[in-house]
Amino acid sequence: MKEEKVAIVTGASGGIGSACCRALAEAGFQVGIHYRTGKEAAERLSKDLAGSFLLQADLGDPRAIDGMVEKLRKEAGRVDVLVNNAGLSLNRDIHTMKLEEFDAQRLMARGAWYLTKRVLRLFMLRKNAGRIINISSVVGHTGNAGQIPYTMEKAALDAMTRSLARELAGRNILVNSVAPGFIETAMTAVLPEEIQGGIIRDIPLGRIGRPEEVAEAVAFLATKGTYITGTVIHVNGGLYGG
Repeated sequence: MKEEKVAIVTGASGGIGSACCRALAEAGFQVGIHYRTGKEAAERLSKDLAGSFLLQADLGDPRAIDGMVEKLRKEAGRVDVLVNNAGLSLNRDIHTMKLEEFDAQRLMARGAWYLTKRVLRLFMLRKNAGRIINISSVVGHTGNAGQIPYTMEKAALDAMTRSLARELAGRNILVNSVAPGFIETAMTAVLPEEIQGGIIRDIPLGRIGRPEEVAEAVAFLATKGTYITGTVIHVNGGLYGG
């Protein structure tokens, strides 16, 4: 087993995921950069982070997750931190969303659950140590029109956080969520200016957040916070307090 601690970030080719990778690398972790289709972005990120490595898998496919975990076993030999960040946002109202679109969204929660199950069994439970950090969302608490399956997925991640923290009590494995508000990502960049302006007016700090500000909370939970588990940490500029 390698002496250097290993952190895995799923969906790492996006804005929040890549910021988490950088923050964890700065904290001293060897970082596993997971992607599904964003190969070029993941490769660029990996070049910036010494000792990092790439992991490709469709988290909607349990066989792909098994292959990814086996690669981790052979090449890293340990996983100390798992950040379940990968997500999918299919925006439709209830009348226009198709069943197959709903099912595609549903598979993201299942993928996070199954990857966590495999990482726990093969790595964390064997040494009674680890941190699991789920990236949920403020809309999993407030709701958002046109995003019913997405808000259901994010609420499910927070429910998993609370339940798994209780299951792992006494095993020195901490489980927490970080719930971002509106953050500068590709998802928010496509919003019309008038909608962005309305969002900002509702945020007490008066601005949209940065991916690095979410990553700060993730790095804290990965390295400190030894008496924090089963908790959702909100990073939203005061939009929602939990």
